[in-house]
Amino acid sequence: MVNRRQFLTQGAFGLGGLFLFSSFRSAPDEKPAQLENSLVRDFVGKAHRDKDAVVKMFAEHPTLLNAAYDHGGGDFETALGAASHVGYTELVTWLVENGAQMNFLTLCLLGKTEIVKSMLDLYPHLIHMKGPHGFTPLHHANNGGEDAAAVKKLLEERGAVETKVKLIFPVIAVPAGEGK
Repeated sequence: MVNRRQFLTQGAFGLGGLFLFSSFRSAPDEKPAQLENSLVRDFVGKAHRDKDAVVKMFAEHPTLLNAAYDHGGGDFETALGAASHVGYTELVTWLVENGAQMNFLTLCLLGKTEIVKSMLDLYPHLIHMKGPHGFTPLHHANNGGEDAAAVKKLLEERGAVETKVKLIFPVIAVPAGEGK
């Protein structure tokens, strides 16, 4: 038989365990609100020319850092993509230092020859990569100036000619049973 003291002690541990268990349960799957499209558009737009405005907007909305604006037709652009294709290396460096997702095009702009070469050795198709608005790795290397001269030479030696291409993406057929 359980006396009053045992009942209260067991009850307290039981309620404590229930409370503890409930605190470990995951919260309902609530997605954070999407960023306003106009805010992303403004951030990406300013990344073409205005570092001070980008820094200010980032301070107010840090989640803008890797947000992509959809221009339509498969043309997506981040602040890093914008700063990269216009050759705004000061802002590119700032964005990368603050956690922006580095990509092949930015490496071409910055003249990171050994990394670009290694990536091309592994993935030769990157030479035809399509960035925002169809700008290619060669375009980015051209905008990198003297710092990217060796990358430009490497790309041209590997067959790069175009600096801008149409954003038409091929449909890739997946054999039945794959991709699941």
